[in-house]
Amino acid sequence: MSIKTIGHYINGQHIAGASGRLSDVYNPATGEVQAKLSNASVAETEAAITAAQAAFPAWAAMPALRRARIVFKFKALLDEHANDLAKAISLEHGKTISDARGEVTRGIEVVEFSCGMPHLLKGDFNEQVGTGIDTYSMHQPLGVVAGITPFNFPIMVPLWMIPMALATGNTFVLKPSEKTPSASLMIADLLAEAGLPAGVFNLVNGDKEAVDVLLTDKRIQAISFVGSTPIAEYIYSTGTKNGKRVQALGGAKNHLVVMPDADLDQVADALIGAGYGSAGERCMAISVAVTVGNIADKLVEKLKEKVKTIVIDQGLNEKADMGPLVTPQHLAKVKEYVDLGVAEGANLVIDGRGYSHAGHEQGFFLAPCLFDNVTKDMRIYKEEIFGPVLCVVRAETFEEALQLVNDHEFGNGTAIFTRDGEVAREFTSRVQAGMVGVNVAIPVPIAFHSFGGWKRSLFGDHHIYGTEGMRFYTRLKTTTSRWPSAAKSTGSEFVMPTMK
Repeated sequence: MSIKTIGHYINGQHIAGASGRLSDVYNPATGEVQAKLSNASVAETEAAITAAQAAFPAWAAMPALRRARIVFKFKALLDEHANDLAKAISLEHGKTISDARGEVTRGIEVVEFSCGMPHLLKGDFNEQVGTGIDTYSMHQPLGVVAGITPFNFPIMVPLWMIPMALATGNTFVLKPSEKTPSASLMIADLLAEAGLPAGVFNLVNGDKEAVDVLLTDKRIQAISFVGSTPIAEYIYSTGTKNGKRVQALGGAKNHLVVMPDADLDQVADALIGAGYGSAGERCMAISVAVTVGNIADKLVEKLKEKVKTIVIDQGLNEKADMGPLVTPQHLAKVKEYVDLGVAEGANLVIDGRGYSHAGHEQGFFLAPCLFDNVTKDMRIYKEEIFGPVLCVVRAETFEEALQLVNDHEFGNGTAIFTRDGEVAREFTSRVQAGMVGVNVAIPVPIAFHSFGGWKRSLFGDHHIYGTEGMRFYTRLKTTTSRWPSAAKSTGSEFVMPTMK
């Protein structure tokens, strides 16, 4: 069986890739290599930047309304091809087809928001700030910008960046994850069909070699990144050192605090979905449940029963709740964390390590794992596992639970389940995390708000998409103008100008 080779998209053309450096793209359900990825060379990455640079002047000069109409057409095409995109995600990532459709929908929401960019780009105007003097401001594009996106959301995260950058007048170079490249190339084709001029959007598949070009090439004005914290730190430090504006979203260890008055059936349902959905490969997955008071034993029993109902299968099965992990390397890494938790003394209530899926024995499957009596000094509590591993930590009081969340190095998202409005208000006010849910386990903001964490979950000043995204992809210019009625000079002034 011949295996296709996946290349790049540069200046409106699909490029086969000539570096000779190939990597494997798996079907996680079967364990088979389904494609080879051509990792971009320095020259190929520079060619993408050159194409974007050449396309920038005309694209930036295009009226914002015309740019928005292209984005609107792109949105319609995404709607039309949503199932095809979801299938491509599922085949390379392994997530269930229903979850993949949800990912596409959340991405399209940001595209839809970007269609209103002409309104967001409106500046301010003040007439007569001084005698015969007016002041106005405008938001202008940066130039060539780049995005580096993760394997777990091959459509949604690129769509957090691309439409925002394009609608504001920038040109774009995307470096998607080498593990899940195909869906992003479908984005390129749909953008072209929508009428986007050649060179405005470019895509290079690859590894660190391509990333380092994007981080150091002086023509790139800004970098947006979503991924793990060690890489986010590298992206931020290297990019800013080379004069770029950078937003780098890193890792997470999201806590869900369960108060004694919470409905434990509701909590258990929420934890099952938020902890094991997408096999735990979400930066907003709940990986720690913090029980307050004496409810832990009851909650653990409910979780044990509900885990039994989870349907594990290849992602294209419409009835599946959870699919495989993305690669054999990632499967091995998550299993090592489970081994570590046992060695550290946590109580492994549910052990999914021995799971083998009938008919797909070579697939990268790991059944749900549940730890109880996890303590804050354990590595399985401190570090992001990024797999179907849920830890239960016991706290005596609300203050202890809140302190656990606030003391953790990550501050991406968190949630509290309670019937007490006063407790919920106190939690949302004092918790140190960028996104908070109240009886909502995965509080990912809708498109017209913005997504981002605190502490070591975000490097940079801007959250992603929403109005924060508009600010990230533009710079503010303020003009003060006077049109004198006569050409005669009033003489030189040597003091700081004041408005009169």
